[in-house]
Amino acid sequence: MTKTQKAIYVIEKLLELYPEPKCTLEYNKPYELLIATILAAQSTDERVNKITPTLFKKYPSLEHFANADLKELEKDIKSVGFYRNKAKSIKEIAKLLIEKYNGMLPNNIEELTTLKGVGRKTANVIMANIFGVPSIIVDTHCMRLSNRIGFVNSEDPDKIEFELRKIIPQDMYTIFSNLMVYHGRAVCKARKPNCSQCIINNVCDFYKRLSKNNNF
Repeated sequence: MTKTQKAIYVIEKLLELYPEPKCTLEYNKPYELLIATILAAQSTDERVNKITPTLFKKYPSLEHFANADLKELEKDIKSVGFYRNKAKSIKEIAKLLIEKYNGMLPNNIEELTTLKGVGRKTANVIMANIFGVPSIIVDTHCMRLSNRIGFVNSEDPDKIEFELRKIIPQDMYTIFSNLMVYHGRAVCKARKPNCSQCIINNVCDFYKRLSKNNNF
């Protein structure tokens, strides 16, 4: 079985468990997803989703974020961690989107990654969910599962993204990324993966090594 065949198998099996995998961040406007994704860095989507309803109600437009008092904005997002840098990034991005892009989001990776605090992961979230472009989104779940299953052997998100692009059929990029989040949360957890109950353990390198070491 090639890595591509393995990837298709993994996707098909996981779709049996999670038939409609979607972005797990909550948002109503394109720029809200950008802000939510920035907030989710070094945090969890669940934690971000707890504060964004109140945050987006308090700051209902890009203009409100651009004109926000920095210290107050820091307090509003403090629970997600790294709040000082994130608050500064959000204000700067809001101003730039208004001044340079007429309040719209850039529709390509190159321009998105010029925005303060926006790396390839965040840019790919936007490309996939706002512009409908199939994208590999390498978050902590995708990184962990891709290594465990045996698709990659790296801790570098950019290297993982480009390696996965070679393996996964392009039209499955986004589905694969979302499935990694769902399965990483439910089964293949960081500290205690439930390998024995995993629907794809028959093709998982991590499970094979575990079974061998424990003489399963």
